[in-house]
Amino acid sequence: MSKTSPSYGGGRSGRFLASLEKIGNRFPHPFVLFIGIFVVLCIVSAIFASLGSSVQVPGSKEILSIKSILTLEGFLYMLDNVIKNFINFPGLGNIFFMVMTVTVAQGSGVLETAVRALMSKVPAKLVPYAVAFVAAQGHIFSDASYFVIAPLGAFAFKAAGRNPVAGLIGAYAVLQGGYAGGMVLGTLDATYVAITERVAQLVPVHGDYIVHIAMNIFYTATVGILFPIVGGWLIANVLEPRLPAFKLGKAESKEGEVGFDLTPEQRRGLLWSGIAFMIFVGGALAAWLLPEGILRGQGGTLVPSPLLSNMVLIIGTAFIILGVTYGKVAKTFNKDTNVNSLMKKGLQNISSATVIIFIIAQVLAVLTWTNLGTLFAVNLAQLAESAGLTGFGALLLLVLVSAILNMIITSGGSLWSLVGPVMVPSMMLLGLHPAVIQAAFRIGDSTTTLITPLSIWMYVLLNMAKEYEPDLELGTLISRLAIFLVPFFAVWIGALALFYFLGLPLGPGTGIFLPK
Repeated sequence: MSKTSPSYGGGRSGRFLASLEKIGNRFPHPFVLFIGIFVVLCIVSAIFASLGSSVQVPGSKEILSIKSILTLEGFLYMLDNVIKNFINFPGLGNIFFMVMTVTVAQGSGVLETAVRALMSKVPAKLVPYAVAFVAAQGHIFSDASYFVIAPLGAFAFKAAGRNPVAGLIGAYAVLQGGYAGGMVLGTLDATYVAITERVAQLVPVHGDYIVHIAMNIFYTATVGILFPIVGGWLIANVLEPRLPAFKLGKAESKEGEVGFDLTPEQRRGLLWSGIAFMIFVGGALAAWLLPEGILRGQGGTLVPSPLLSNMVLIIGTAFIILGVTYGKVAKTFNKDTNVNSLMKKGLQNISSATVIIFIIAQVLAVLTWTNLGTLFAVNLAQLAESAGLTGFGALLLLVLVSAILNMIITSGGSLWSLVGPVMVPSMMLLGLHPAVIQAAFRIGDSTTTLITPLSIWMYVLLNMAKEYEPDLELGTLISRLAIFLVPFFAVWIGALALFYFLGLPLGPGTGIFLPK
């Protein structure tokens, strides 16, 4: 990546992007950022406590006094609980487990092989839609998706006699714009729900509700279906016609079918891993749906049930079955690439995130113990009500806030750790379920990453594109990606509106409003 300042062009948009880069370059590392938030919260707790501040949750008779963490009592609390705050952070184990299991599937090669098989035998005119469909589910590769999905998009277009730059940029756009969506759950869902579950406890609410990893799956799957349609059309009809002409060699100009040939071992591995996966998933569903199924809840209920409360274990096990079966049959496993080594690699990949989770756990503990979290939530809820921002209006406010912040803080987990502790409790006080609050956040967390020059993946894409278009500059790349921004916002918000106003469940057992 060049250290020189990129050219954004003139006009307001150019000045905006240039200013954004300067701000982002001065933004601290997430660990330093949360250390700063921790210090600020300690000082704020002392100020509010000295003023005798208190808060009362609507519907509750209990009045909570704000306590200072900068007291002997606060010091002893932190001394006793620093390690406990980290170890007992809800979802920490789920995140570790999902990362390990997804890495097994990814490292075995089954995910990439499945993508190649899906892309095979695709007519040239449907290539943009096939590329967009694969990209819309790309989050299951985690960060590796940027090195797998985008190049596959270029390869698919090139094999079909079309401009590979369109496939490369289009695949990246759909992948990035729909990163928090898709039809398959992944580690991002585990990260989201871990934070949501923790911050939802900051304020008491009436009625029982459930929070689980699949609580947005109906919504994200809908987006995962719509994105390929809209994204494919934009690639074929807006992006590709605007690109400079790209001449393919005779060997590359074959029309008709995309060549993603698989070896016999890969085909057998994909077949048997698919069979094993379907047997496992079918057995789990049967144990949940059959009248006497062991995964039904007390009294034979579907919601709540052991299946929903143990979704992480079930999904992770499915990834392991996929990876192990494929690795054994396709012979991709060896002494250096096996279940143990891949799981260790997965944990190594999130080591830096684990350090950040440690300090996030302390920040949330301070918010809880001092009652500042409740104070912020109640006041924000009252402010939203006085401004008429309730229901869907409140969700749109969250979309706007997260979309703006996402231009600077491009990590979904870090951003949700900042926004969630205030927005989740305050919106729960407005009667909204954590599931729909988290669903609204997904919109802002995905879309604006498309155009921010602060995303490292933007520069990865730029370097890939330069292989086909050596003179391509960052400003030009951003302008090409910008054509996807408004349509993708429309898809996300339109889908959310559909679920909200029709009262559809966002996932198994999770709706729009909290039970009264």
